[in-house]
Amino acid sequence: MSARDLIQTFSLSELRQGLAVTLRYLFAPKITIQYPEEKTPLSPRFRGLHALRRYPNGEERCIACKLCEAVCPALAITIESVEREDGSRRTARYDIDLMKCIFCGFCEEACPVDAIVESHILEYHGESRADLYYTKQMLLANGDRYEAEIASAREQDAKYR
Repeated sequence: MSARDLIQTFSLSELRQGLAVTLRYLFAPKITIQYPEEKTPLSPRFRGLHALRRYPNGEERCIACKLCEAVCPALAITIESVEREDGSRRTARYDIDLMKCIFCGFCEEACPVDAIVESHILEYHGESRADLYYTKQMLLANGDRYEAEIASAREQDAKYR
C-alpha cells in the first residue's frame, strides 16, 4: 500500500465524495409525481390493454382470418371460427392470455380490418391469472367502453405514419 492510498484511506475521501453527491441531490428540484392525480405523458407508440372493435352499425369487425393468432410470438391468442348462414366467418371464441402477451403489437399490425387494437389504457390489473385471461366478450366490452379513445388514438397514429 502506497503512502497516497494510506492518506486517502484515513482522510475518508470516498466518504466525502459520496456525501457531496447526496448533498447535491438533496437541494436539487424534485421530479417525483403524485401518481393518481398527476400522470406522465404516454408515448403515441404505447401499447396497453387489448380491445376488439365494432363497426358503427354494431357488428364486430373480426372476420376470423386468424392472422393475429398466427403472428403472435408468445402464442397468447386463441381463435375459433364459425361460418354464418351468409357464408361469412366470425369468431366463436377469441381469447388473449395477458400473462403470456408481450405487447409487441404484431396482432394489431396483422389485422386486415383493424379489429384487434392495443389501447392506451394502462390502468388495469388482475389479482390472479384468471383475471388476466380476456375472452371475446371482455375484449368487445373493452372496445365498446374505450372506442372514443381508441378512435382518437388511431387518428393520431395516422398523423405519425
